[in-house]
This record gives sequence, C-alpha cells and structure tokens, in this order.
Amino acid sequence: MDEASRKLLSHKVKTLDEIVGLVGPRPRAKKVIMCHGVFDVVHPGHIRHLIYAKSKGDVLVASLTADRHIMKANMRPYIPEDIRALNLAALEMVDYVIIDRNSTPLDNISAIQPDYFAKGYEYGKDNEIHPKTQDEIGILEGYGGEVIFTPGDVVYSSSALIEMQPPDISLEKLNMLMMEEGVTFNDLRTILDKFKGMRAHVVGDTIVDSYTYCAMIGGQSKTPTISVRFERKDSYVGGAGIVAKHLKAAGAEVTFSTVLGDDADAAFVREDLRAAGVVMKDIPDSTRPTTNKNAIITEGYRMLKVDTLDNRTISDKICAKFCSQIAEIETDVLVFSDFRHGVFNRSTVPILTGAIPQGLFKVADSQVASRWGNILEFQGFDLLTPNEREARFALGDQDSHVRPLATSLFSQANCKTLILKLGDRGILTYRTRPPEDPRTFAVIDSFVDRVVDAVGAGDALLAYSSLALKLTGNDIIASILGSIAAGIECEHDGNIPVTLDAMRKKIDAIERLAVLS
Repeated sequence: MDEASRKLLSHKVKTLDEIVGLVGPRPRAKKVIMCHGVFDVVHPGHIRHLIYAKSKGDVLVASLTADRHIMKANMRPYIPEDIRALNLAALEMVDYVIIDRNSTPLDNISAIQPDYFAKGYEYGKDNEIHPKTQDEIGILEGYGGEVIFTPGDVVYSSSALIEMQPPDISLEKLNMLMMEEGVTFNDLRTILDKFKGMRAHVVGDTIVDSYTYCAMIGGQSKTPTISVRFERKDSYVGGAGIVAKHLKAAGAEVTFSTVLGDDADAAFVREDLRAAGVVMKDIPDSTRPTTNKNAIITEGYRMLKVDTLDNRTISDKICAKFCSQIAEIETDVLVFSDFRHGVFNRSTVPILTGAIPQGLFKVADSQVASRWGNILEFQGFDLLTPNEREARFALGDQDSHVRPLATSLFSQANCKTLILKLGDRGILTYRTRPPEDPRTFAVIDSFVDRVVDAVGAGDALLAYSSLALKLTGNDIIASILGSIAAGIECEHDGNIPVTLDAMRKKIDAIERLAVLS
C-alpha cells in the first residue's frame, strides 16, 4: 500500500470511540447522517445512495460490516474489510468510515446517535419495513433520530456484479494482508534462508505415480477395444514421498517413515529418495505391493488409470515400528501425510498420534476424499491442510458456504491453524487468535500464472507452510509461502520438488507486480 493510501486510512477510517468524539453529542450544530452495508464492490447504486445521504446531512459516516459476519454467499466478502474501508474513504462525500465488528449496526447507532440513518429504498418500499430495519428504527426513535430511505427504483447488487466478472484484486489483498501483519517480501526471502538445517520427520503412504504415454493406432472392428502403441513410461515418487522431497528441497534435513512392498517400485522409491538426500526409514511388507497409480495417456488425454495397491491396514507389528520411530527420531516438525493406503486408518491413527512426544510440532494432511478417511481424526494438531472436498467429506456437509465450513472444521479439529485449500480460488486460513482480535481468518488468492498440472500442489503447500509456521509462528507467512509453493508446483508437468530458487524467483515476480498495483 502506498503512502497516500495509508494517510487516507488514518484520516478517515476511525474506531467507534474516535467517531463519537469527532461528531459530539446531540444536539449538534452539524447534522450527522449514517449509512451501513457490506460495500463488497462499490457500484453506481452505492454512489447514488451515498450522494443522497450526504445531501441530507453535514457529516456522513459510512459503516461497513466486518468480514467475519458476512455469510451471504460463497467466498464472500470478495474484497477484505480494510480494502472496502479504503474504497469508501476515497469517496469525497464520505467523511468517516467505521468497520462494524458486530453482526448488526444497532450498537454503533446507539453509540454514535446519528441524526439520520440512510437506508436503500428497497428496505422500505411498498410500506413494508424489513424486520431488521424495524429494529434500527426503534433505536433511532428512542433518542429522536430519523430513518431516511433513498429514493429510486434501480438496485445494483454487489453479488450480481461479482458473479458476472469478479474483479482481480489479488495483489491489493496481498499487500493489505502483509501490511496488517507487518510482513515484507524481504521477510519472506529471509525466512526461506532459515529453513536450512531444520529437521522434519514425514510419516505416511508412499505412492509411485506413473504416466504411460501411447500413440493411437485404432480400434477393433468387432469389439469396442481401443488400440494404442506404447511409447514411454515416466514415474515419480508421490504421496508422502514427494512431501519428504519438497521438505528436503526447501533445505530441511528429512527422515521418511513409510511402508514399501518387495518389488521394483520399492527399489525405485529407495533410490530416488536417497538420491534426493532423504533419510529412509522404510518398513518392508512383502504381503502388499508398493502403491502404484499408472495413468495411460494418449494424444494428451488420460484414457485410463490402473492402480496397483492394497489398502488394508498395516499389521500391529509394523504399527509398533512406526510408533518407535515417531517417539525416538528427533525432529522439529512431524508431518503425518495420509493417503489411506494402509498406514493411517481409524484403528491406527489413535495409536500413532499417541506415540508423538509431548510438545512436538505436528502437522497432518489427509488427502482421502475418495476413500474412507477423515481429517478430524487428527485432533489437536498445530496445522491441518485439507482441501474443500475433504472438509465436506469429514463434516458430512455438502451445502454450507466455504466460510462456515472452515469455521466448523477448525472448531471440531481443535487445531491451532487450518489452511483450507480451494484450488484455483486460493486458500482460506483460520487461526487461533486472542478473543479481542477479530482477524480469525485470511483469504489468499492463488499464485498460479498458468496451470500445467495441478497434481501435487497440496503436497508443496504442506511442506513449505509446515516449515514456515514452525520457524516463525506466523500463520499468514506460512500461508503465503505455502500458497506460492503450490502455485509453482501447478506450473510444471509431473510431481517434482519445489526448490528454494524457484520460490525466490516467484517472490520476486509477485513483488514486482505488487509494487505496481
């Protein structure tokens, strides 16, 4: 945010006590008129309303609803409260702006006691007063104030405008969020440098992701059989294995506990991770294959996916070995990376979490929306990073908007920080705050320039946000760095580790654009 914007905010955006002191008690020489709304996108209807309100008084106080109380539509408000306040403050007819921390303006009306309270004409048309407006009228009439309805017959809806074409204010939102947290782009770079030497222990299911590329030959004339010619097969370590590789690429010293079969894929995993510098603590299980997911791709289309796996639970003996490793391996961050391929299930999760040493920083991600798993089984963790589908799966809730959904999951999981992944809409972070601090959540838009392959974005976010949160204790820094890592991962084909160099280049690019916004 530039210096002019900062001055405008401090000059016009005020607290309740400041406004009460500025306008003084009734009766006043200068008439005060107040209006209230969300003002998510300031549009012509709002301008007409505010101009009319100003014409009826000497001092116009514009009150807007705080982010935490807006539940009217999915992903709303689109524009954070501080930017909404700045938008109103920039209007010449508005004298003061207040962000209302309550769910209704009733308390602020009582305290400020405006001479007039302006409402849109739709709240009083056809002589039918909205029940909430009736409550406002009751307070106004109690001290001698008056409600005024804006004339007109045109209503422009912020919701309708946003649905038609959402404005791209991602960089403005990022600038405001970083300013509120006192975070700079140099801080982000410095934090990356401090990852070196941090210790991370990853526990979870290994997946080998294979891509078999073929060329179309034709089809059988007698049966609906597609014929293709094999060209090549590329394989990558995925699942909890790529989380370990992301952490190592970020500079951490990484130990990886997993189960592998007695097969060629197991040998591939061991060689690949050891080459990456990850310390392997794999437990062999000859009774199950190493999980492999093989996508058959022809002419750019994924025709078929063939999975080789065994999702039954690990044995008690193997579970005991995991518990020993969890208890004995010294680490700064413990990451449970759950894909429900045997390591984690309803019976093992309590045992494995029970083995975690007291006070250890613990993180969990449960990418299990298509199987019977539940992120809520990981109770009391420092960080959880599910996506929206997994959150709905855990809560059995397909109807709620994202904000109420995240609120419920955050509360029921009893976690300190929740980063809810929303795909191309970015992330929604809920964090534990003191009762007097209203900033319980933050929205960070996606940093993807061009999506090539979204597979693995959540793994990159998990790795970078975990290290950042442990290092700084700042959930906004963790969310920004995690989201940047996710964006980088989406811009490359295949699930490959996100490097510190890639992170620095992305931060530089975002900063250049942010300075211009």
